[in-house]
Amino acid sequence: MAVFSYHLFPVHAINDVATERLQTNSRIFAFTRWDIIPVLAALLHCAYFFGMFFLFSRVPLWVMLILGFLYSISISWNINGISHNFIHNPYFRSPFLNRLFTLLESVTIGFSQTFYDCVHMQHHKGNADRPDEHGDTIDWLSIYKHGHDGEAEHPLSYMFLSFFRDDPKAIFQAVKRKDPREAYWGVVEVALFMATFVILGILNWHYIIFLVGFWYFGNCLSYLNGYYRHYGGNPDEPIAWGVSSYDKLYNWIWFFNGYHAEHHFRPKVHWTRMPAFRDQIAEQQRAAGVRVIKPPHALGFLDPDLPKLGAAKSRPERTTSVS
Repeated sequence: MAVFSYHLFPVHAINDVATERLQTNSRIFAFTRWDIIPVLAALLHCAYFFGMFFLFSRVPLWVMLILGFLYSISISWNINGISHNFIHNPYFRSPFLNRLFTLLESVTIGFSQTFYDCVHMQHHKGNADRPDEHGDTIDWLSIYKHGHDGEAEHPLSYMFLSFFRDDPKAIFQAVKRKDPREAYWGVVEVALFMATFVILGILNWHYIIFLVGFWYFGNCLSYLNGYYRHYGGNPDEPIAWGVSSYDKLYNWIWFFNGYHAEHHFRPKVHWTRMPAFRDQIAEQQRAAGVRVIKPPHALGFLDPDLPKLGAAKSRPERTTSVS
């Protein structure tokens, strides 16, 4: 039996990592009892969200500014760790518990988990593809969508403008085509988090102004994280679609979000198996030139080997890929 690289989580033999699904005899968890960690983290995040409201009129402004900044970071942390892993491997056996978890996440993060699922699956269909001859990308989040001459967009414009580029109608219609009930459930999630914000605003209108600013910035940090998970990757090579970071602390805290090239190559591999999966395909990755950065993705601009914008102009045009 192989052992998880950080000596915490037992996994199957290395050559089984990509093909076998985790199994557990737990009556609660679908794949592994280790999923209690992101579940508890989500509950703590929700408590933090409401705790800020309680503290707003009770502590100095400088304390609230620190808490607000931490809330912004925690939004990106949740989206890219807890919420993201839940999309690919729902934590619970019970559909009811999974549904409750989508409500919890929608309120805590401030957008519909169901609609996020749709956008993220579209991301995997396109895998940060370049625009076609009509300027369209399969991946709605592609860093190349608003770039020029086949280049990635500037990170600052991607970071601060992507929040306003979502098309709620297109997302709703995409979900509805697949499952009308899920589409309307997504509307329920939107209504719930908006009602939460409105109630908080009625109770203290100063607080909602404070909250919305940090909420927006948290989404910006998530887009920044997403930018460097693909900047310098190769949209034409499946094993190199993503960019990885193996910083240990980052991966411990962010539920192995750093293994992003591995994740795009095999999206269903459970977060606890990522290091073992990387060991399995390391030689293939080196041969394909998979990009690895030293800092966490959100600090990707600090990587000493960061390619300059415009360095990829010699790459071939996009080819159609299947995720």
